[in-house]
Amino acid sequence: MTEPSYLMRKNRPGLAYIHSPATPDGANAPLVMFLGGFMSDMHGTKATFLETQCRARGQEFLRFDYSGHGLSDGKFVDGTIGLWKDDALAVFDHVIKNPAVLVGSSMGGWIALHLALSRPERVKAIVGIAAAPDFTQGMYEEYLTDAQKREITERGFTEMPSDYGAPYIITRALIEDGERQLLLDRDHDLALPIRLLQGKEDVQVPWQTALIIKERFKAADVEITLIEDGDHSLSRPEDLALIDQQVQALSA
Repeated sequence: MTEPSYLMRKNRPGLAYIHSPATPDGANAPLVMFLGGFMSDMHGTKATFLETQCRARGQEFLRFDYSGHGLSDGKFVDGTIGLWKDDALAVFDHVIKNPAVLVGSSMGGWIALHLALSRPERVKAIVGIAAAPDFTQGMYEEYLTDAQKREITERGFTEMPSDYGAPYIITRALIEDGERQLLLDRDHDLALPIRLLQGKEDVQVPWQTALIIKERFKAADVEITLIEDGDHSLSRPEDLALIDQQVQALSA
């Protein structure tokens, strides 16, 4: 297994990342940066699959862990969307020299959009995999019970069951900061290609979210691919192949 590098920051958690440099065969292609989801890490199926594909082409690739995730320092419960956005920006600025293709999975799609808005001249395109901008708002309003909302107010956090093992810890700071990071409440002037891959059987992110993203990013070249039997993870071989096809097309 490739050993990670660490970006050490003053008064902030150190961030683990793995950077695969380009070879001569892929020297003219953009770097591909993978941004993972909520409580996921850079050793997930999609991240490692894309790294393997990029390495085979000689294309530069970057994956990392947000603070409190995977191999990075910090505690998950201390994190917020804004802090994880800052983590992504820090790794992006530390490693990336040329325009990059961002691949954001679930929460990573939200952060990828923020990153592109912050560094528009250095982002070539975005691939969103079940992209979930503003998910904290929908989660609070639609999925949390009144009892869970009271827990957040009174003790600062609650727990939600997860299909992926340990329960999700939802903190008051996460919900309150999420309101400050909303993107789908207004239009954005971001002119770049955005490709959204969304499973219609996704029970975490409604497929209609992709339509709202397209509506709010009118200046972008947005294309949506709805996968009729696709779930939230989109990690089947056929899903992974489709993701890589989009990456290759946007890298040309």
